[in-house]
This record gives sequence, C-alpha cells and structure tokens, in this order.
Amino acid sequence: MPQDLSPETLAAQGLGLTNPPYGDLIPPLHLSSTFERAGDGSYPGGRVYARDQSPAYDRVEALLATLEGGSAALLYPSGMAAATAVLQSLQPGSRILAPRFIYWALRRWLQEFTDRWGIDLAWYDNADLDSIAAGLNAAPTDLLWIETPANPTWEITDIRAAAELARPGRTLVVVDSTVATPVLTRPLDLGADLVLHSASKYLNGHSDLIAGALVTRADSAAWQRIRAARPAAGAILGPFEAWLLLRGLRTLHLRVRHASAGALRISEVLALDPRVLEVRYPGLPSHPGHAVAARQMSGGFGGMLSIRVAGGEARAWEVAARLKVFKRATSLGGVESLVEHRASIEGPDTPCPPDLLRLSIGIEAVEDLLGDLDQALG
Repeated sequence: MPQDLSPETLAAQGLGLTNPPYGDLIPPLHLSSTFERAGDGSYPGGRVYARDQSPAYDRVEALLATLEGGSAALLYPSGMAAATAVLQSLQPGSRILAPRFIYWALRRWLQEFTDRWGIDLAWYDNADLDSIAAGLNAAPTDLLWIETPANPTWEITDIRAAAELARPGRTLVVVDSTVATPVLTRPLDLGADLVLHSASKYLNGHSDLIAGALVTRADSAAWQRIRAARPAAGAILGPFEAWLLLRGLRTLHLRVRHASAGALRISEVLALDPRVLEVRYPGLPSHPGHAVAARQMSGGFGGMLSIRVAGGEARAWEVAARLKVFKRATSLGGVESLVEHRASIEGPDTPCPPDLLRLSIGIEAVEDLLGDLDQALG
C-alpha cells in the first residue's frame, strides 16, 4: 500500500493487507490458543501462547496505532480494563489528577482503588486550565487524566495546553478519547502520552462487542510496564471480538461523520425549542468549550449530546418513555440512536442534573430523529 494514503482509506481497507495463500480481503479468524514447536524447540511462527501473542490482535492493533499516530497499541476486554491497566501500573504513593466530570464507573473505581493502594487522588475542573495548573503545582503528579468531550455533560479540555502544563513535571498524560475518536481528534499529536478508547463504542460501532484499547506515542518505560502486565493479569480480548472490532473500524469514518452531522443538526433545532431548558453539545457556538473544540476537533464535534428537559426530572423521564425511534439503553456510539436518564444510572453522588437526558445519535435519517424528539416532548 502507498504510504501517503489517508487514515480513512487505511481504515476502510484494514491497512490494505490481503491474506495468503488465497488473497482473501476479509481477514481470517485465528482461534488457536497455542502453537506448535519445531523439533529443536523453536517456534517457526514466532508464537508461543495466545494470551499475549494471538495473531488476531496484529492487524487491529496496527490499525489503531496508525489511526492515532502512535507507535503501538494494545487491546483489552473492555474500556474499563484498559483504563485500570494504566492506573494499576502506578506505584503506591503516586499521585493522580483527574477531572470532576468523568465516566461514572471509572470515577467510582478510582476512589476505591486509590484508597486501597495508597495513591493520592486530586480533582480538577475539566475545562479550567487554572484548575489543572493548581492541581499540578500542589504536589508532584504522576498521571494527568483527561476525558474530552466529558461524558455526559460534554465539557471540553484543551489537550495541548494541559499537556504543556504537565511537561515540566514529566507527568504521564492520558486522554480518554472514546467520544472524539481518531476521526475527530488525535490526542498524541497534541502532546498526550497515551490514548484510551472504550472500543465497545464508536470504534466497533455496532453494539455487539465489549472491548478497550490503549495507544502510546512512544515506547516508554510506562508503556513497557503496561504491556508486561496485560498477559500476567489475563486482561486479553477474545479472537472473535478482535475480528469484530476490525470489521467495525473499516466503517469508522463514515459512521462518526454521519453521527456528528446529525448531532449538530439536532442540537441546533433543540437549542431553539422552549420545551428544552438547555442543550449541551460542543458544536454549538453557545457551548463554553466551543472555541477549544473547534481547534482540536476536525470534521465534526461528535455524535453525543445531552438535553435538560424543561419541567424537571419527572418530565425528563416522561420524554424518555415516549421516544420510539431512540432506544432506551446504556452505551453509545452504535449505529442506532439511544437515550438514557444518566442521573438514575450514576446514583446519588452523580454531578449530573436530574433533568438531563443523554442522546447518542446513530446513523438514522436525522428528520426521523427530530420527529421522534418532537412527539416525545409533547
């Protein structure tokens, strides 16, 4: 394959590799868990055991590294497995600086993990660079965690500026880019060290797979610790799931761009609707982080938005119940549009407003989605 092809072409062709001896365009499914030795004890295929050497991973990890502009990638059985792999690579006595608005399951796990492991956990306000600087200056910090756009309220963090603040202290900068995807943002180009994806979401895009992924900018000591821990912990993805993920990645650019265009259109319409108290979407000029998002997101602002329904929590529940095209389900990033009342999912300690509905925009006709929202709002 030519080396100057766009990421869109590389993804669509799965890096352009065909498979000997038949030249089939769809990669084979490698199911073997173990591999035969030669008579002299060597391994002709270079593989020993699939826990850390499955051929099923090769093309997916190579494609993810290429799309993110990184040097290497690792697959995991879930986004949480990928996130915890990074955090568990830290030593007791380390310090983490994390955003206040962050995926709720990770926030809850972080609080429990840091208490048990003797790790200092400090919080910053997602979009506030002064808050990040204050947190970094308060004490030596080993890891700065960034989630942008931040689920489910969609605050935007300036990745480049945050990474520059972290550099003097050699702080590891990790960006959860699940919502932006490499189609819209490449955090490694902006100074991040690691990129995290819940690959269950946009990377796969078909709501039939649980997976996670990490991509590194360089083969650092931190990356070597993370890589060595994956087989030891058994945090591996199955070969069929890896095959499904590669299938999903081949349509990533089409899906993300279509969903982003739909989310922008829906946000613009709902922002003018008196039945909606507030629309949170970084593509709207009224969004506090719009200028930053416009700088670091290219080609769209993502397929996720949240609305606060006029009338309070009971009214939000009523609207969600009346939706017919939108499906009431957890997760995001699939081809189908979803709605979820986040405060009830996250529990009593959630910072999420009780009147907020999170919308994941799929690839349906946007007029059908707008019609569904209109009838649900009453």
